[in-house]
Amino acid sequence: MSVQQRYTPEFRSEAVKLVLEQKLSHLVASKRVGIPEGTLASWMAAARSSSKPSAHGSRSTSELLAENSQLCKELAENLLDQTFSPSAPNEVWVTDITYIPTGEGWLYLSGVNDVFTCEIVGYAMSKRMTQELTGKALFRAAQKKRPAAGLIHHSDRGSQYCAQDFRKPLKQFKMKASMSRKGNCYDNAPMESFWGSLKNELVHHCRYETRVEDKVSILEYIEIFYNRQRRHSRLGYIAPAIFSIKLQ
Repeated sequence: MSVQQRYTPEFRSEAVKLVLEQKLSHLVASKRVGIPEGTLASWMAAARSSSKPSAHGSRSTSELLAENSQLCKELAENLLDQTFSPSAPNEVWVTDITYIPTGEGWLYLSGVNDVFTCEIVGYAMSKRMTQELTGKALFRAAQKKRPAAGLIHHSDRGSQYCAQDFRKPLKQFKMKASMSRKGNCYDNAPMESFWGSLKNELVHHCRYETRVEDKVSILEYIEIFYNRQRRHSRLGYIAPAIFSIKLQ
């Protein structure tokens, strides 16, 4: 992809926060957010040497470390332990956030994936990576599928998922929170697989000038292609939405 990426102060702050929260190595974290390892290393060095926030509205490294210490008290157990074998829809959902470059800066996409059907049951997009973003994706999934009590909701250890404002609706919907181990992407393999499909089949072939253009493209990919047309071998070579309908 040839688009020139401009790293905003907000994005730098979020990249540093990712390393601090999930204890990722610079190599793993840089691959996850799509930046050179050396660039991330320099951001981390600058952040650790300064007590000042790196962007307007962001927090300093010391503040992030203090927040992470508090959030560690809110971590959930890993209920899946890489066993992705539900027996029916709406038993296990996995969720995550990814980043997509545009000419206006980065667009953050939060997705919720039903492990049994492979369907993206909820998603939300924003220019900021916040608890509100992940909350919207969760509410849309719950509104669409209305799962019974006991559904396992699995995520990483990001602050967006540890926040009390996010954990409250999980309790409201009577879902069981589950979280990956530190820096272990294999604990959320189904979601990582979807991100790979999205980027290999769409994002890496496009150059988005605006976030609106990006949003429209992703919406079409999820709603028209991935959920309703893309065939999956584990579903008997039919699309997720069609598979879900056949189960009714």
